[in-house]
Amino acid sequence: MGMGSRVCPLSSMYPYRPKGPPVSDKTTDRERSATFREVFAGGEFRGVYSAGLLSWLGDYLAKAAVTAMVYNQTHSVAFSAAAFAVGYLPWVVGGPVLAALAERYPHRRVMVSADLARAVLIALVAIPHLPTAAIFTLLFCTALGSPPFDAARSALMPRILQGDRYVVALTIQNVTMQAAQLVGYFGGAGLGTAHPQLALLIDSATFLASALVLRSTVASHRPGLAPERRTHLLREAAGGFGVVFRTGVLRSIAVLVFALMLFTTVPEGLAAAWAAVVTGDNGQRGMAQGLIMVGYPAGFIVGGLVIGRLVSPASRRRLVRPLGVVAPLVLVPALFDPSAIVICGMCVLAGFAAAGLMPTANHLFVQALPDAYRARAFGVMQSGVLVLQGIGVAVTGELADNFYLPSVVGVWSLAGVVLMLAVSVTWPPSERFTEAIEAAQAANAVSTDEPTDEIPKPRRAQTAEA
Repeated sequence: MGMGSRVCPLSSMYPYRPKGPPVSDKTTDRERSATFREVFAGGEFRGVYSAGLLSWLGDYLAKAAVTAMVYNQTHSVAFSAAAFAVGYLPWVVGGPVLAALAERYPHRRVMVSADLARAVLIALVAIPHLPTAAIFTLLFCTALGSPPFDAARSALMPRILQGDRYVVALTIQNVTMQAAQLVGYFGGAGLGTAHPQLALLIDSATFLASALVLRSTVASHRPGLAPERRTHLLREAAGGFGVVFRTGVLRSIAVLVFALMLFTTVPEGLAAAWAAVVTGDNGQRGMAQGLIMVGYPAGFIVGGLVIGRLVSPASRRRLVRPLGVVAPLVLVPALFDPSAIVICGMCVLAGFAAAGLMPTANHLFVQALPDAYRARAFGVMQSGVLVLQGIGVAVTGELADNFYLPSVVGVWSLAGVVLMLAVSVTWPPSERFTEAIEAAQAANAVSTDEPTDEIPKPRRAQTAEA
């Protein structure tokens, strides 16, 4: 686990100030992409990455295992599905508020505290013969740690990596998370049948290991929101919504990401039913379902590695809009009732396109976002993504009960193309992004003694309002 040297404790005695502008120098940002070696040269990132890898492996292992455990205990598909879905419930019902906690305290403290709490709670789930209600309660309480942990990590990343190193780091994390999902689900499915408690204890151990790695490798950076600027947690959470949807470029990025999730998640959500349509339930349904479900993460892995590493930063920015249109476009051939292999290929292309645009869109987002709003804005975005994923699957599932499923997916994807074209046409020009980034930099450079929820605006917008 010694992937990074221990951070000098003196670094936590002074307020953190990033060295240099958020945008890296011209050589790195415009002429070539950062290398993996440059990204992993930072000890703090190595620590954050290692902790994330441990948590992802354990979490996906436990998700698959607890689903099998609940099914074995209740023999109910609905209860088994609920055991899987309960982990997302905190994001839906209170994600932005929980994420706002990550703005109030040092990021390392938030992440370590969340890891330790989850380690204890998930270990309790492993107690044999627990009532199903107790299992669900413990799983929900465990999941409450995800919003503040993920928000703190999201806010920390731009502080420890600037410029294109941040974009490549996001690509590495996204690819690793998709790979961990595949490994964790396969391993959890195997353990879940015979030894689900062992899988849960492994998950608990990964949380403990993650906390240890973070404590020993990450500095205690100052909170995003200074104590004198705190108001009320609900008001602070509302400030996250305000900064995202009242700032033009942030709103455009949010619409892009939300639309992407609304349309590209549908094949995975309908995979079981679509496999039955494709195979006629002739004994090959499981194989067909597997092909459909692995397509998107496989494409995401390949797209992240290819575009994130081989395409220059400037070219990646130019590709954001085209890739946004391509992602739903490659799913439109569902109208022609393709085979499972062809569907898998379509999903691979959709995942490839999503992986190509997401890190760049994320980088633009954090550059135009003042430090004091990073964790809260992440909570807004993550909650929105999960809600819209659920809406997309629920609506298309309801339509598929009344119409031919491949036609539903094809028409839904065609609607996604139309929406993405509209997003592309209204995408802000580069000058607007520059103004928003400069406004965020100015807000970060100014310190005030007065509590405020005022959202910084680009200079041109301020002049026009005046």
